[in-house]
Amino acid sequence: MISDVLAEAKEKMQKAVEVAKDDFGTVRTGRANPALFQKLLVDYYGTATPLGQLASMVNQEARTLVITPYDKAALKDIEKAIVAAANLGASVGNDGNVIRATLPELTEDRRKEFVKIVRDKAEQSRVALRNIRRKAKDDLDALKEVGEDEIARAEKDLEAATKQHVDAIDEALKRKEAELLEV
Repeated sequence: MISDVLAEAKEKMQKAVEVAKDDFGTVRTGRANPALFQKLLVDYYGTATPLGQLASMVNQEARTLVITPYDKAALKDIEKAIVAAANLGASVGNDGNVIRATLPELTEDRRKEFVKIVRDKAEQSRVALRNIRRKAKDDLDALKEVGEDEIARAEKDLEAATKQHVDAIDEALKRKEAELLEV
């Protein structure tokens, strides 16, 4: 029973770390990265659909991304969604078959703004980890037929797992900040 609670908490914590790293990938650096556009929602026949499901994306150059829609009829909708994504600031060109999105150079102020955004995402992830820990601790406290020593040992394991996952988020944050501030 204790092992089930700990296993579930560790699994959820690992997923929270993966989500945090995925979120960090959506914040742009000086280079064009397909991850920036993956979750961009496009109005495709009346349904908000992630761009990653509608087109393939390839880096052509450091700051240029070539987007090839699977359905040529969606070309205008994809172009409109990219232009509407103000936080990317991409200039978009459409030749009838593919879309070329060119990202502008990042200014120092914009880089610092992105660092703040990434730090906020990291803090949200840490809060999610603490919520998982709290729920697991409540589940452990609810176990009646287990001794106090076993629960205390399980809580120590839970704290160690929480610290390990928070450290993983902090390490990913440190790498992303270095990437953002790199000129």
